[in-house]
Amino acid sequence: MFQGSIVALITPFKNGEVDYEAFENLIEFHITHGTDAILVCGTTGESPTLTFEEHDEVIEFVVKKAKGRIKVIAGTGANATHEAVDLTAHAKEVGADAALLVVPYYNKPTQEGIYKHFATVAEEVDIPIILYNIPSRTGVEIAPETIYRLVRDYPNIIGSKESTPNMDRISTLYNMLGDNFIILSGDDSLTLPMMALGAKGVISVANNILPREVKQLTEYALQGNFEDARKLHYYLLDLFKVLFIETNPIPVKTACWMMGMCEKEFRLPLCGMKPENEKKLEEVLRKYGIVRHR
Repeated sequence: MFQGSIVALITPFKNGEVDYEAFENLIEFHITHGTDAILVCGTTGESPTLTFEEHDEVIEFVVKKAKGRIKVIAGTGANATHEAVDLTAHAKEVGADAALLVVPYYNKPTQEGIYKHFATVAEEVDIPIILYNIPSRTGVEIAPETIYRLVRDYPNIIGSKESTPNMDRISTLYNMLGDNFIILSGDDSLTLPMMALGAKGVISVANNILPREVKQLTEYALQGNFEDARKLHYYLLDLFKVLFIETNPIPVKTACWMMGMCEKEFRLPLCGMKPENEKKLEEVLRKYGIVRHR
């Protein structure tokens, strides 16, 4: 079961290369702080700017360093089905616990095309698959009916990461697929309402910064203790919001740099924050007792 607080881990860079020393420290940080699983090569991990070789190397590195102490979900989505198959097959080969596959982006397939895309990957690679619905980035939404068909036909499709404010959609998915289907919030500020409707947790950006608190919020919600979960939600809300003051993952990587966890380095077309937004980010981090790295 993949549930609770799953970190959408950043990919640290240094001098134009993946910074594997910082990567190892990040893995240990999350194991120490009780994070339930690590997602690598997701949106927050700047996967679109990784080469195919780097993509494979990063997944293999994280699995190796995790040593079974924490589950590893590999982001292996692509807008070309053959690429998604290759990336997912490699993730299985090196020992990833599951794969997260985003709805194909830019080419805007029909629902039948989306079905055939995920069906092909599920047929080719026997690994637990979590679908990733994020229409604000992909330009197309995977319909609940399409998810239902996929789950009915392919038992290794086990869940869906939902980056949408549409709570009716979450209710529809839960009604269609029941409690065994793993719905995960893809937006920190929507974790509490989604979990109130039956979601099992979050793939979290804020977990990069305050892993214990995000973990505790999900634990309260899983226990049905929504009073304490709500208190934590409002405590963390300023952090949830400031981490999206510019395009993710620019603010969260900048925050990690302020904490001394990585370099403040991006790959184009991503770039550093506007000075005024970086100042706002620092002010919010100071509220939580996080001091800027000098």
